[in-house]
Amino acid sequence: MSVAPRGRGPVGVALVGAGVISTQYLTALSAFPDVRVLAVADLDVDRARAAAEEYGVPAAGDVASVLTIPEVEIVVNLTVPAAHAEVATAALRAGKHVYGEKPLALAPSDGAKILAEAQSRGLRVGNAPDTFLGAGLQSAARALAAGVIGEPVSATAVTQGPGPERWHPSPEFLYQYGAGPLFDIGPYYLTALVALFGPVARVAATARRARDRRVIGSGPRAGTGFAVDVPTHVHALLDFAGGPSASATFSFDSSVPRRVIEITGTEGTLSLPDPNTFGGPLRVRALADEEWRELPVTGTTAGRGIGVLDLARALRGGTGHRASGELAQHVLDLMTGVTDSAERHGFVELDSSAPEVRTLPADWDPVAATLA
Repeated sequence: MSVAPRGRGPVGVALVGAGVISTQYLTALSAFPDVRVLAVADLDVDRARAAAEEYGVPAAGDVASVLTIPEVEIVVNLTVPAAHAEVATAALRAGKHVYGEKPLALAPSDGAKILAEAQSRGLRVGNAPDTFLGAGLQSAARALAAGVIGEPVSATAVTQGPGPERWHPSPEFLYQYGAGPLFDIGPYYLTALVALFGPVARVAATARRARDRRVIGSGPRAGTGFAVDVPTHVHALLDFAGGPSASATFSFDSSVPRRVIEITGTEGTLSLPDPNTFGGPLRVRALADEEWRELPVTGTTAGRGIGVLDLARALRGGTGHRASGELAQHVLDLMTGVTDSAERHGFVELDSSAPEVRTLPADWDPVAATLA
């Protein structure tokens, strides 16, 4: 996508949602000279003010007040999944570009409405995860393009562990509709695969829930039980429109943590870093190799927020941004297809597509000031 450049100088940003994930965004965005964090909003205004004070952000308040700040160009939507569509729509109607946490919305129909609202107003939508822009996965993309394993044939993706209630002080929302291992952790793996292989054409899946209730394991509410509303173990088969296939497992039911993406090609196998991180390691094992070999990893490890920065620079330069709403919409459609397939016990065809994701330059520097 290419549009006319807008504005000059650093891009003003406001965060909506001052929960656990906001600290990672505030830390990273505060270090990028091409964006200025101008405000923090939350339903709990005191929490918003505390976050703003800690990071030297000049304004804090409720959502409505933050959306009236003229200098805010991008709203970073860090609310719980059930509020993503409502907050994104409000920001767009206030004339702001939106970058949201994953998923884009709870349903593809709501995601489509967000994209349509943005298009009608000449605004942009970006969406997490942006981990695929980090050094590890960008180096993997360059390695695939260079043919280090020949033609990609298939992939295996696994994310499993005992569940976030062991460490998260308020994990209930992670077991409600719009979360679970598929919608909460799945976007990291699925976005990485789509960015590398292109859109998925069809999917088949199975799903189950190990327990109907879980118990908070840390924080002031430790020992409190809560209901589980979504499957906690999902296994999917993906057929990509461009040819490769993949198997993917998303589970909160394993006592053994695993974070794996391996891509098998005609000439070898590539082992990617955890797609919920921004760094390495990246390893390859060719057909003639007896051991894995480390590949160089170059690029940024600046953390959550580089997708916001890429959007900000794209606004000023009139270029397309990479962590796009269209990419997030396809991943949302894919996850919904996985859920539908598990219920129908058969393959589900996907109607959506995804834009090609341009690889970041190896020397892309988030802490260099480029917007004069």
